[in-house]
Amino acid sequence: MQNLDLAGLQNKVLEVAHKAGEKILKIYESDFEIEFKSDTSPLTAADTAAHRCLVEVLSDLEPGFPILSEEDSELPYDERRQWRTYWLVDPLDGTKEFINRNGQFTVNVALIHDHEPVMGVVHVPVQNTTYFAALGEGAFKQVGDEAPMAIRVRKPVPEKLVIVGSRSHQSAAFTEYLERLNGEYELISIGSSLKFCLVAEGVADLYPRLGPTSEWDTAAAHCVVTQAGGHVVDLQGKALRYNTKPSVLNPYFLVYGDESRDWLAYLPEMS
Repeated sequence: MQNLDLAGLQNKVLEVAHKAGEKILKIYESDFEIEFKSDTSPLTAADTAAHRCLVEVLSDLEPGFPILSEEDSELPYDERRQWRTYWLVDPLDGTKEFINRNGQFTVNVALIHDHEPVMGVVHVPVQNTTYFAALGEGAFKQVGDEAPMAIRVRKPVPEKLVIVGSRSHQSAAFTEYLERLNGEYELISIGSSLKFCLVAEGVADLYPRLGPTSEWDTAAAHCVVTQAGGHVVDLQGKALRYNTKPSVLNPYFLVYGDESRDWLAYLPEMS
């Protein structure tokens, strides 16, 4: 990666993420229709418009990396397993939140190198807020045209924890995990990769994801968390890795800032 201009690439990704967000907002403010994919997940014109916008620009960026997008994910593993560096994109993360018009959806763009996210951009169109990070460059939050602010996870955690969970996809295992925690906590239910971002900026302390996600859901925000000093680990305590198997589903994972506490110790028994 030493010969790759991550900062220069990031600036271009920030631009196109905002453009994709503008296309999403135009449809968000209209009477859009809802379709359903073969796995019954919802799809709107905003997903498709954002996908096309991102792919058009990312395809032209030098040195030219392949792209894996949620809206064009039917690539055989035999092909993508050859990729050392590639773009991993979720053009509209939180389609259910988009449909419910609660504003909690994001545009996610990550650059993966050797199975790890080395750049991540998470744009929140309704809030005109962007979280971004690159390997060795730190993590930042930018609101509108204001100057980006460096963000860091919260260490040590306060006596009363702040925990984030999915607004649309909470599981029985998640509920049991919370019951096993010692002490008081506040639970914030929020959609999309915003859960990672709240940990990254020190607003929340922990995000246990004990339910299914796909790699494009997590990669961009994963980079933001790690560059903000936090951790994204599977239930064996190992960092999430990308493009290592035919399935694009992630293992269950925990996102946290303060590593001095053993967050894995509260996991329930899961078959």
